Amino acid sequence: MDTEANGEGGSLVLIKQGAEARVFESTFAGRKSVVKERFSKKYRHPTLDSKLTLKRLNAEARCMTKARRLGVSTPVLYAVDPVSHSLTFEYVEGQSIKDIFLEFGLQGVVEEKMDDIALQIGDTIGKLHDGGVVHGDLTTSNMLWRSESNQLVLIDFGLSFVSTLPEDKAVDLYVLERALLSMHSSCGNAMDKVLAAYRKSSKQWSSTFNKLGQGVEV
Repeated sequence: MDTEANGEGGSLVLIKQGAEARVFESTFAGRKSVVKERFSKKYRHPTLDSKLTLKRLNAEARCMTKARRLGVSTPVLYAVDPVSHSLTFEYVEGQSIKDIFLEFGLQGVVEEKMDDIALQIGDTIGKLHDGGVVHGDLTTSNMLWRSESNQLVLIDFGLSFVSTLPEDKAVDLYVLERALLSMHSSCGNAMDKVLAAYRKSSKQWSSTFNKLGQGVEV
């Protein structure tokens, strides 16, 4: 059941809670928004916990902002609050890629839409990696399909970091591959299509593919 609270920008309605943060639906300057609030870890010393949480919050904001500069579609970041350890950003209208692929599994794959999604996933990750950003949690839950423009939007940069190492990029692709195999096996060769698009998008695909082919540790 949704949990409601009062926030400065309006009411906060809990829509998701994970191991690191709570995600709320709210409003910001009259616009529908999402608030992601990182919560403290009681097992850590309060001062250390606050420093680590703030460091992770700032890293997420920086990676998300850098991704947009690289041409990756992400929600617009509206505000960073270091006191409440929260980020406020644009609410994206549309389904998650996870839900779309699950529908494909139940109702049959719509090939044209599948090809478009796979193309955009590969192109998005290629831009991200060539710019030195590793997402860290590439699953279909962290990709949205903006309904008004049929555009892929990458979300949740909570585990993202800056790296130019081929092995880090290969781990990103491996995580996505495992997610597709475990949850969306009925979608056929979706990963092959993603990798083909990644190869076209990335100038550094060869070294990343070599590491992916050698096997990666996660």
